[in-house]
Amino acid sequence: MRVISLSVDGIVQSAQRGLYDWLANQDADLICLQDLRVRERDMEKPEYQLDGYFAYFFDSGTKNYNGVAIYTRYQPKALIYGLGFASGVDMEGRYLQVDYEQLSVGSLLAPSATSEVESQEVKIKFFDDFQAHLDKITRKRREYIFCGNWAMAHTPRDVSNSTENQHNSGFLPHERQWLSQLYNQLGYVDAFRRVNKDADEYSWWPSGVKGEGDGWRTDFQVVSNSIGPKVEYAAIYKTQQFSSHMPVIIDYDIELAP
Repeated sequence: MRVISLSVDGIVQSAQRGLYDWLANQDADLICLQDLRVRERDMEKPEYQLDGYFAYFFDSGTKNYNGVAIYTRYQPKALIYGLGFASGVDMEGRYLQVDYEQLSVGSLLAPSATSEVESQEVKIKFFDDFQAHLDKITRKRREYIFCGNWAMAHTPRDVSNSTENQHNSGFLPHERQWLSQLYNQLGYVDAFRRVNKDADEYSWWPSGVKGEGDGWRTDFQVVSNSIGPKVEYAAIYKTQQFSSHMPVIIDYDIELAP
């Protein structure tokens, strides 16, 4: 099973850069897109459809702001829109999930904080609530793949100029600690790092141009512990650029049947 994840910085721009032509030739079973920046009704236009795929979208309710999508070859048994946090802070990002017999796949766009204290507080609250959610679902007899733009990096090898960036949102000590807890205490797995240990594997270039300025690896596929051994291949696609983020491609030894 091949899963592709990409944060698009606006689907209109990415489509104009050839995203859908590229996706049509990737033989992916599931495609998770984030940061669409259009309304759901716009995503129903022909130029945003893929032959052979069921398409599901969750917009922000506000034009030109966030939004996520999932394209899948297999019609899911259920769809989940949002994370249902009692605080409502999950709506500061976006989340869409497709459920199959024993597997759930989510497309996640986390809040990206600026230097403003209020924005950072929203991000902290989002991930505190998300951690509680992940802790709760680990007790379910299901496997999960969470694809998305997590708006933070984990270790120094995931950020160029890591020393200089340690005071910037996305690489703050409490953010790195949150990811460490996710992997070491909750038992989830960074699927990319399961098979690819290389440094300089960056998925996001804040400059907007690959190779210019600092690179960050903020786009992950986080999976249940039981899926970790099923990761066969992982790569960040760098040949074409559809946004400031690069597609994350991961192959799993999982048969997703209708």
